[in-house]
Amino acid sequence: MKKIITIKNINYFKIKEDNEERYFYGSDQEWYPAKWQRMAGCGPSAVTNILYYLSFHGHENSQEFVLRSAYLQFMEQVWEYVRPTIQGIPKTSILKKGIMAYGRAKHLPLDVYTLDVPKEKRPDFLTVLKFIESGLAGDVPVAFLNLHNGEEKMLDSWHWVTIISLEYEEDGRKAGITILDAGSIKKVDFKKWFKTTRAGGGFVIILPNISASS
Repeated sequence: MKKIITIKNINYFKIKEDNEERYFYGSDQEWYPAKWQRMAGCGPSAVTNILYYLSFHGHENSQEFVLRSAYLQFMEQVWEYVRPTIQGIPKTSILKKGIMAYGRAKHLPLDVYTLDVPKEKRPDFLTVLKFIESGLAGDVPVAFLNLHNGEEKMLDSWHWVTIISLEYEEDGRKAGITILDAGSIKKVDFKKWFKTTRAGGGFVIILPNISASS
């Protein structure tokens, strides 16, 4: 049986170019002004997407879109705490540390959950699917680190993206994800990635800590 799990409103990610009728979905690290930010900014960009989406939990976003300049301001705020190393952000633990630092600085209680897919001794595929599903089912996009894309050409290696939906057969034979990457919506054969990636990757779920904020 096929299961489809998706966030509730993709249009929260709709971004308009300031001076023209051009639209994007989610952030693009190429918007950062500095060369190093553009080279290594995929992690902060993915975190920006998720935190921006979470800001609408509990109330509706009445705006049709957000201007790119305003979204970039938020990207810059996130960058101050989610800082890439000389190798970028090649571990979920590094991304988690930056997210927690952002939450403390902004007095925003957050819980961060991670699941790694190492090069060897990987978790079962259904375990990975259920982890992603646990985020999306709660209307939370999931950050996805792909260290090697394998045979899936829609993914870039050593790169973070934002998962917004998951579709899979319950026996795990087939699975696909929809992601936000470089300001666009893309479809990915997730089972192909899992079977052919040489280096694995990982996943991060960010949840507001309601009990801590009450």
